[in-house]
Amino acid sequence: MARALTQRRKPGTQATTKARAQSAPVREHLPALQLPELDRLIHERIRLGIVSALATNASLSFNDLKRILKTTDGNLSVHARKLEEAEYISCLKYFEARVPRTEYRLTATGRRALTHYLNQMEEWIRLTREQ
Repeated sequence: MARALTQRRKPGTQATTKARAQSAPVREHLPALQLPELDRLIHERIRLGIVSALATNASLSFNDLKRILKTTDGNLSVHARKLEEAEYISCLKYFEARVPRTEYRLTATGRRALTHYLNQMEEWIRLTREQ
């Protein structure tokens, strides 16, 4: 019994590309979306988590944020410092029964930045759904 040999083509070869083009749905050429520029400082996952958590709480300790965001001490420290340098959050360090404590609060600047960021994301979502 003779076996038929099937020739396999590498992805991206002309035959594969042609087959994909024939099976792909035909779409009209749509203009590129004009999406608003996002605040890159807040857009990062941990920093967005920090400002979001602080937006719904008057203040949170370092350990509270670490637990909520499920991150490490070093990671949280780096991201909190960036937000602090931008004056999006404030940091208060003190001792409680000889134990050092760090507490964070969202500043008025941070609240405005978060509101603006959320408005930008809502615009992204609206424009994407319209396409």
